[in-house]
Amino acid sequence: MANRVTVGLDGSPESAAAARWAADEAELRGASLDLVHAEEWLENPPLPVTTAEERRQWAEAVLRDTADETRRVHPSLKVDTRRVGGLPSLALAHAAEDSDMLVLGSRALGSVRGFLVGSTGAGTVVEAVRPVVLVRSLDRGDNPPDGARDRGPIVVGVDIHQRNEELLAFAFEEASRLRCPLVIIHGWSLPPVLSYAPDLDPGVEQEMAHGITTALDEMISPWHAKYPSLQVDSRATIGQPAIQILDAASTAALVVVGRRIRHSAFGTHIGPITHAVMHHAAAPVAVIAHE
Repeated sequence: MANRVTVGLDGSPESAAAARWAADEAELRGASLDLVHAEEWLENPPLPVTTAEERRQWAEAVLRDTADETRRVHPSLKVDTRRVGGLPSLALAHAAEDSDMLVLGSRALGSVRGFLVGSTGAGTVVEAVRPVVLVRSLDRGDNPPDGARDRGPIVVGVDIHQRNEELLAFAFEEASRLRCPLVIIHGWSLPPVLSYAPDLDPGVEQEMAHGITTALDEMISPWHAKYPSLQVDSRATIGQPAIQILDAASTAALVVVGRRIRHSAFGTHIGPITHAVMHHAAAPVAVIAHE
């Protein structure tokens, strides 16, 4: 795999924010930056382009201007540009196959409504085998500013009943690079048969909580050994996992969630927890594909 960060550009403020975040990430990794424009990505074009030549000129201007600005801010960063064709979600996923990650932008819809992950962004998350990071572009005076690096922790949501190696590897490596704390969240609930039991022995809940906490500690123990200087806060909390992750992520620099790779053409490709975090976390969200 090349030491490279790929970012999708469509001329929008959201993709500009993604490019700024990706440039910081590439410099942090000692990687190059690949600016990619996917033809026909534009669901709502910022200007009326009609002919193929006008589209080409406009796309090349977007790539050139973004590359020039990136080189001005990061003079030592290697920046490449390219245009790719085909179905945009597939084209972007394919463009990032040998990259460390693919970075895309998403637009704020307001504190209640959350963030818009368009059809191309959602489709790319489903198709990509590499990590996809969705960077928020906040407007109307919201904070933090577009594409900025917050100095908060990295938050990762895990399920102790599933494989989490890819998520934990990404989260620990990223926290180590940023030298920031790592918060690991596992949300759980009592089985329905116990939740509605009127005379439930409090010791049952305590015993279950102890067992889940022990399992979580055992799962991350090898990663503690690999990153002994990293500050890690692991939490097994009662409640809906998405809500627990979003609560912990309110001041996060990055939120990490998983997406199971499904080899069938049928069924949901983005689980409900990841879907909720993608649309409601204010921090950038990294979606990690795993078996």
